Amino acid sequence: MFDNNVFIKDSCRNVEENGRTTGYELQTLITYYRGIPLSMLEYVKISADGTEEDPENIQVSLDRIDWFTLKEAETVTDYKWEYGDPMYIRVMKDGGLPAGKHRVRLTVATRTAYIPVPLEGIRERDVVIS
Repeated sequence: MFDNNVFIKDSCRNVEENGRTTGYELQTLITYYRGIPLSMLEYVKISADGTEEDPENIQVSLDRIDWFTLKEAETVTDYKWEYGDPMYIRVMKDGGLPAGKHRVRLTVATRTAYIPVPLEGIRERDVVIS
């Protein structure tokens, strides 16, 4: 239902810090029609070229300033992810994605106050890293 919101086109890129590639980043929109506190993020799963990324290496941010591991995000109630605003997702992986074409799959699920199951969105895209 919300698959069209997941994995914003052309948002996947490597992340460099202090001249070193520390991982890769992509963006998504919420899999719900309203905003939610970040703590209501149920899970984020990413695979690149068929290999699932370790959830411990995934971080999320709503402003690209404050980053949270998925475990930390479980307790973050003072950041609200609004409908239409991107969430930034980073996979901390030395070297990021090698240059070239990759198949990246993103799964995002959120909880809501009155729906008993998580709302999940899945999108797979071919991305090119230069």
